[in-house]
Amino acid sequence: MSIHIDTSMIAPCGMNCALCIGYIRDRNPCAGCHGPDDTKPKHCAVCRIKNCGHLSDSGSPFCFACDIFPCARVKQLDKRYRTKYGMSMIENLRMIETGGLESFVRREEERWECPECGGLLSVHRDSCPFCGSPKAEQTT
Repeated sequence: MSIHIDTSMIAPCGMNCALCIGYIRDRNPCAGCHGPDDTKPKHCAVCRIKNCGHLSDSGSPFCFACDIFPCARVKQLDKRYRTKYGMSMIENLRMIETGGLESFVRREEERWECPECGGLLSVHRDSCPFCGSPKAEQTT
């Protein structure tokens, strides 16, 4: 199994939607932040970060370009993901800002590849959704 993460899967907040269990699942998969809202869980469709006026004012698809980055919403999301899943939205955004989107995506493909089956791991699960192999500790 070979993985490829499309750059369109990176949300304004720095979330890699390709790692979300909602995107990976077989039944009713979510198309990611940039996909149609009717396929998303409600909390994603009404996301305050994705729909933020400051984001549209910045002219950038990512929060790092905003004058108030990191705002309280991004900080809250970052704290939750650091604590529960060992991933930082703010660090992701800083990597995109300094190294570019393509470089970030290539790093994500390497970082989140299952060493057993080569599938894409989910940030929300402790094991590979494809082969069940335990997920190694991720480093941010």
